[in-house]
Amino acid sequence: MTDFLQLFFSGLATGSIYGLVALGFTLLWQASGTINFAQGEFVMLPAFMMVVFLAQGLPVTLSFAAAVLLSVLVLGWLFKRGLVDPLFKHGMMPIVVATIGLSIAMRNFVRAGYSAEPHPFPQIFPDVIFNIAGVTISVSDIGTFAFALGLVLLVQAFLSKTVTGRAMQAVAQNTESATVLGIDVPRMIFYTFAINAVLAAAAALLITPTYLAKFDMGESLGTKAFFAAIIGGFNNSRGALLGGLIVGVSENLAAAYISSAYKDAVALVIFMVVILFKPQGLLGLKVERKV
Repeated sequence: MTDFLQLFFSGLATGSIYGLVALGFTLLWQASGTINFAQGEFVMLPAFMMVVFLAQGLPVTLSFAAAVLLSVLVLGWLFKRGLVDPLFKHGMMPIVVATIGLSIAMRNFVRAGYSAEPHPFPQIFPDVIFNIAGVTISVSDIGTFAFALGLVLLVQAFLSKTVTGRAMQAVAQNTESATVLGIDVPRMIFYTFAINAVLAAAAALLITPTYLAKFDMGESLGTKAFFAAIIGGFNNSRGALLGGLIVGVSENLAAAYISSAYKDAVALVIFMVVILFKPQGLLGLKVERKV
């Protein structure tokens, strides 16, 4: 039982990171009808940004702040203006194909332009371990879960409690009605892309100390986060976190009790089961949507 609980709590930490990345999927889909298959690389790039800043002698906090600003510029504004806006009028498929191409380009750009080797990253939480009733829990796992959960709750509070957040939700529901009401639709959509960039940088900060900064680190992360978003419900931000936690805990348990060879397949199996019996996701709602 103690092993199970230890695996469970460790899985919550990993799953919360999946949830952060999955939340970006759901926000972009709700606000602009965009599915970004370069989402994993959107985590990888801020990780290397921080590695570069750390190599220049900046502390972790300033490196993270600089990476957030650059992410908003490159992964928010430039991504929206340079790729999504020109292709949006042609429908979903060109955007999907373009983001798949973008993910490949980003991986190869970092590998060829910087390094193909993994780069270490300093721990952001104290290297302390607690033993509670035989269950070993690290401060890193607790801090990762708390930080990710806090960010998700902060995004939800922003969307539901602020005027700008409610305007963003109005745009997500119906852009034409939002325009009639005087809402600046392009600005609200940009805010969504900016929030996605911030979440990606935060996920990079949490995952890189454990998994290192690698040019291909986003490939598996993006796939699992996409599955997590669908499992939880693609039109529900809380569902993104739930899906991430389910994937993180399940793959930990599968690796321990079945085989580590099946760890990466767990997300796909859960995704297939959910799609078969609840296509809208665990917390998703059946809605008619017009963009």
